[in-house]
Amino acid sequence: MYLGIQKDIRYVGAHCSSAGGMAKAVQRIVDLEGTALQIFTRNQRQWTVKSLEDAEVEDFRRAWHSWGEYPVLAHDSYLINLASPEEGLRHNSVQAFAQELQRCARLGISLLVTHPGSCKSQGREQGLRTYVQALDQAVAAAKGDYPQSAEVRILLETTAGQGTSLGGDFRDLSEIMDGSGFSDRLGVCLDTSHVFAAGYDLRDEQSYTRTLSSLDRAVGLDRLLAVHLNDSKHPLGSRMDRHEHIGYGQLGLEPFRLLLGDPRLARVPMVLETPKNKAGTWDRKNLAVLREMDT
Repeated sequence: MYLGIQKDIRYVGAHCSSAGGMAKAVQRIVDLEGTALQIFTRNQRQWTVKSLEDAEVEDFRRAWHSWGEYPVLAHDSYLINLASPEEGLRHNSVQAFAQELQRCARLGISLLVTHPGSCKSQGREQGLRTYVQALDQAVAAAKGDYPQSAEVRILLETTAGQGTSLGGDFRDLSEIMDGSGFSDRLGVCLDTSHVFAAGYDLRDEQSYTRTLSSLDRAVGLDRLLAVHLNDSKHPLGSRMDRHEHIGYGQLGLEPFRLLLGDPRLARVPMVLETPKNKAGTWDRKNLAVLREMDT
């Protein structure tokens, strides 16, 4: 697993497609000259997924080793909603999340990003309790069937706060961590577009400092283990989850300069989730903009 031992290297990359096999995702980030990678370990839009074959696991690990000791994150399926009041959906979500943890462990991936879910009609407080209970069930089930899954850290992703989704307020993350029996395994993935849409400004040094201080008070900056680098199509506080290319949206360039220049985050992997095209042209352009800031 990634140990974060390389010095003087900024971990900046992108979410890359695993089409054709997960080793292909590694080749795609190599082609982009990235130093951090995020992938889906499965089709994120289907409940039923094929088990990992030993050969696929070995190919992925070999490709990763050849690339270097760079961090790889996984993102869980968008179908999963551990906060759902619907018993059937919540049951499927618990099983699917347990499988996500197990798949990460088999692949050697130590960071799994997940959205806190949507509380629907329950209301925020009950939704958080539902989420914590289901999350703990999934973690326990994964460990029971595959003990190595205990090595995977779970990163709660900040959300735009749209509709009844949880995670738009840093206090949601704090309550989940305080309530979980597996709090020591929980961290945070900060999404720049999401926090901006949720009302946390980042566009100048003063607002950036205020937002990071708010996160520090809620959960501690030592829990911030990954960043999604996305500009936002919509303005501050819009609660609209729409990503834009770096510098093309409402955030502009300054937040990314501040993040890349923050010595507290020097070892934190940061990945693009900006709009894609098949040729990877936009990922190249966005990474070029970020590299120019980091020189």
